[in-house]
Amino acid sequence: MVVGLFTDEHEMFRSSLRKMLDKEAYPYFEEWEQQRDIPRAFWRKLGEHGFLCPQVSEQHGGLQLDFGYSMILAEELERVGAGLASGIVLHSDIVVPYIEQFGTTEQKEKWLPKSVSGEWISAIAMTEPGAGSDLAGIRTTARREGDYYILNGEKTFITNGIHADYVVVVCKTDPQAKPAYRGISLIVVETGTPGFKRGKKLNKVGMHSADTGELIFEDAKVPASNLLGEEGKGFYYLMDKLQQERLLVAIEVQIEAEEMFRITKEYVTTRKAFDCTIADFQNTQFKLAEMATEIDIGRTYVNSLVSKHIAGESIVKEVSMAKWWISEMAKRVASDCLQLHGGYGYMEEYEIARRYRDIPVAAIYAGTTEIMKGIIAKEILK
Repeated sequence: MVVGLFTDEHEMFRSSLRKMLDKEAYPYFEEWEQQRDIPRAFWRKLGEHGFLCPQVSEQHGGLQLDFGYSMILAEELERVGAGLASGIVLHSDIVVPYIEQFGTTEQKEKWLPKSVSGEWISAIAMTEPGAGSDLAGIRTTARREGDYYILNGEKTFITNGIHADYVVVVCKTDPQAKPAYRGISLIVVETGTPGFKRGKKLNKVGMHSADTGELIFEDAKVPASNLLGEEGKGFYYLMDKLQQERLLVAIEVQIEAEEMFRITKEYVTTRKAFDCTIADFQNTQFKLAEMATEIDIGRTYVNSLVSKHIAGESIVKEVSMAKWWISEMAKRVASDCLQLHGGYGYMEEYEIARRYRDIPVAAIYAGTTEIMKGIIAKEILK
């Protein structure tokens, strides 16, 4: 909880969300993990209860709430599992804000209401087979022909890629631009667009219930009216929104660390060996003390950043610090918690096994740990 930030209304929202998840998510999540899919019906239930895109204006079907509600949504979904939070948080608080800020009146009226209701799922397509962190190196192109753009290229590792009803595609409308990032634009491609097809659903190490896939554009014919904002401004739009995206990742991995610690503490205080509990061993106590300290430091820092973000401050450096450090901290916690579970930690029926394999990718997506350190160095040296 963020002291001084959450009001009674925030806590009522959290309580209501938890009740909904207790009924509609927790009993089915392991089944969704095995099926490697989150049912669209669950998305619609979230929408019906007001748990999608809480920040969207009332005019477009939302509740017009502050980022604190988005934080609560991310936290409570993550407590269920990373596979559940991944696509829903991306839809609500990463993709939809692009439409809110850079979309025209017509675009907002078309895409926002059904995004809030859960009828439509969104995605953003940045990564390509040959371009990950280097956004300026993307090769997907969009050529203007009359009232349409003709898109060609491939995208991979796209969260919600298989089920998305519309995708914000990062592409080059001017491949000759110097520097290259000045030629990047954002174009929204909808399901059913001629020339747009899905590739395979990707088989990941973890986060099995999360929908991640490939997208293929072969002379895809997209209305020019689907351009988001202005041509050539896409890179600047992406940089503007990455602060919130990386803050959300920090929030999610912080919850992962807290949950892994919780279930491990419960395990070591009940599991017995050599006529005592595992928690009675000094090594266990030291490990718990180390983890608790790092987790508390992470929580204090991420909470302070949420307050600054809500206040509208630019915290690019600080969010980059949080994203890399908490991601790496959660990986350490995962390893220590699995070890304290012993052989049982390697069994799929134990929750720690799932969370152990879910966590490593957090240090990769939304900017790798190495990219975060580069951003921090640039900020402190400028």
